[in-house]
Amino acid sequence: MTEKGKIISRLASGDIVRHVDNSLILSFDGRRNVLSTSVYGGGYREDLTAAWNLDMSRDVQGMAASSYEAYLRQAAERLGLDPEHTTGMGTSAHMDNAAVETLSYQGLTVTAISTGGIESNGGRVGDPAQYFQPCTKPCPGTINLMLSIDANLPPGTLARALVTCTEAKVAALQELMADSRYSSGLATGSGTDQTILVSNPESQLCLDDAGKHSKLGELIGRTVIAAVKGGMANQHGLTALRQHDLLRRLRRFGVTEETIWDACERSFPDEAVPKERFLAVLRTICVSSPLLSEGVLFIHLIDERLWGLLEEEETRDAMLRILRELASSYGLSPPAELTEPYPMAMELLLARIAHHQLQVEGQVI
Repeated sequence: MTEKGKIISRLASGDIVRHVDNSLILSFDGRRNVLSTSVYGGGYREDLTAAWNLDMSRDVQGMAASSYEAYLRQAAERLGLDPEHTTGMGTSAHMDNAAVETLSYQGLTVTAISTGGIESNGGRVGDPAQYFQPCTKPCPGTINLMLSIDANLPPGTLARALVTCTEAKVAALQELMADSRYSSGLATGSGTDQTILVSNPESQLCLDDAGKHSKLGELIGRTVIAAVKGGMANQHGLTALRQHDLLRRLRRFGVTEETIWDACERSFPDEAVPKERFLAVLRTICVSSPLLSEGVLFIHLIDERLWGLLEEEETRDAMLRILRELASSYGLSPPAELTEPYPMAMELLLARIAHHQLQVEGQVI
């Protein structure tokens, strides 16, 4: 194992995380139990010496490999690692955007290291599939996680830790209301996420529960949520502040600046509306209350109906109340009825509000 590279973190177990070229390498200081979802060195292993995460977008070597697994093997060799005793992951996320989070409780320490995001590859479990064979191309949206647990975990507990870790990743995306790029649903991850869990069989602390009721489960949850959010913020700027925008929240339903502009042109065909100013006004009102807060409630009603939690009539009544309140707050006549598809009703109202604001400014001819 090479010792080159910048040390990113020294873990409680004695393991070290280094930034080497376009990779993060977690080198082990002793025996480790590892559970990896990677096609390279994956599964449950007790004979590994390192785990790593590779930024394939900055790797100009080895791209002609016969398979993704072969490519990762070549990458391990170039990094100076023992290819038979390591496991690695590929991504298009940059390693200098990685987020590292550590929490401790008494003798237990958990560290989560996350890279990636979901801006281009986010999906919801159950979305329509993209292929029926392995994909050999790196995906820029991949969320890759390395989770180090400085405690002795039996294999079954390590597997349970993977469940908790995955739940935490989903919770992070849920708290940001991140959208799927393949459906109108909320994202639960990307289509190419990978995770490597490491526990320390040499630790004197033995734990047999990694579920949510256990302290280990709590630390896994808190570190992973923070690391996933940090990695996405660093890679794509996906933060709560960026999500404070009705346009971003509506895009999973096909509502965009351009579709709202089209709705304006259809609604006011005989008027000369300056497009650039229209879009500027639209962007401003979509990050401001009451439009943002009421619009978010409108979107949630759509989700509740899609999930079968609300009946059709009560959903329509609630949506219509929101649209009427918003229209009235901007001095517009309220809509008389609500027709499907529901997102288009909000699209039309946004077009009317932005148009009205331009009228107030005297920019509509």
